[in-house]
Amino acid sequence: MTGELSQRALMQAAAEGLRKLAADPRCRTALATPGSALYDLLTPAARRYVLAPDRDRFLHRIAALRAKGYLVTAEYAAEHPAEYAPERTAERVAAAPEHGGEHSGEPCCGQVVEEYLALLSHEPAPERLGFDLSRMGLARSPELAARNTGRIAAAAAARGSEIVLGMEGLSEVDAVLAVYRELSARYANVGVTLQAQLHRTEQDALAVARPGRTIRLVKGALPEPAQAALPRGPALDDRFLELAQRLVDRGARLSLATQDPAVLAAAGERGLLERAAEIEMPHGVQPHLLRRYREAGRVCRIHTVYGTNWWPHLMRRLAEHPPTVLSALADIGAGRADAEGIGY
Repeated sequence: MTGELSQRALMQAAAEGLRKLAADPRCRTALATPGSALYDLLTPAARRYVLAPDRDRFLHRIAALRAKGYLVTAEYAAEHPAEYAPERTAERVAAAPEHGGEHSGEPCCGQVVEEYLALLSHEPAPERLGFDLSRMGLARSPELAARNTGRIAAAAAARGSEIVLGMEGLSEVDAVLAVYRELSARYANVGVTLQAQLHRTEQDALAVARPGRTIRLVKGALPEPAQAALPRGPALDDRFLELAQRLVDRGARLSLATQDPAVLAAAGERGLLERAAEIEMPHGVQPHLLRRYREAGRVCRIHTVYGTNWWPHLMRRLAEHPPTVLSALADIGAGRADAEGIGY
């Protein structure tokens, strides 16, 4: 028993360390330049979780996943506005027409918006886009984030697609929900993510759940203070299931976004798999498990990411199950060439 507890504590500590690496600006800066030695060294590990470095290859690969019967969420791994060093920000602002024009307020945000609009112009368009509002300028102002996201929501609605807002750290939850309320009042195709780990989510779920609205329920990948959130463990699993029950009872289109086999099995025992709209997992995580659910007739979605700023995404995927660090090292050793052929 002592050995099991020690192993569990080790895994929790490893996960915490990986999440800190994901958020460390020094790491992000070191990985910000494609072609650098560190970037090239770690790229094979990222390829398991990042579908492609560019839009054209990404569209080709999501078509293959759709052909196998999966739904797909598309996310662009753009550079985070906060990752700019001051001198880089000044250079980009100076180079951008009208400092980003009416669409942005920050040139990086304008580039991200244009990328999503270009993605939606493809035929067929991705049925869902998923992104954090930090990519839309939330740190500068909720109004900027709402304006940028509203452009994407309008374009997505015209293509029959939806967007689901990611949930960010505890200090940003109020701002994210405020933007969600504003946009969901104007667009029927806007959903939001809730983190089961946060104590406040029990009340937030009651506030946002509406019949037919997409609510993506996750455990939560960001480290938060103990007084504000549950750690990984049985209590969090129970809360996840209880929140899922409340959301479907209120008529929400629930996306069960977890790759935890035990939680999904418990959801099945409670009848939640029949009532949820779908099971969602990140690309490269538990592909064989998701395939089994698809083969059993469940609606299954893969959250896919493309782009070159993959450091935070890679670290968060590894943090969800620290033993996968060994798989990452194996991918580096083997020089994994792409994300295809991993079990879907």
